[in-house]
Amino acid sequence: MRKAEQVMGIIGWIILGLLAGAIAKLLLPGRDPGGLIGTTLIGIAGAFLGGWISAKFLHRPVAHHFYDPKTWLAAVGGALVLLIGYRILFGDSRSRR
Repeated sequence: MRKAEQVMGIIGWIILGLLAGAIAKLLLPGRDPGGLIGTTLIGIAGAFLGGWISAKFLHRPVAHHFYDPKTWLAAVGGALVLLIGYRILFGDSRSRR
């Protein structure tokens, strides 16, 4: 893969991660211990995880399939998994008040 394609792939993952993190947050409303920035970073990491799984096991790299629904489902699914795990480990801040 050429360097330009690698850079576009990384930028695509970041954009996909931001959007997938926002979608995951909409699907799991409520306050998170890390606030908006922490939730956004969790969403990006989860989208990277879901995207990595999609590229590795489903052979659908985001650099070539950015608009593919399966790639989006994998990214949002990864973001949801990490967001749920984050809430389980660190708790919902509403329950502490």
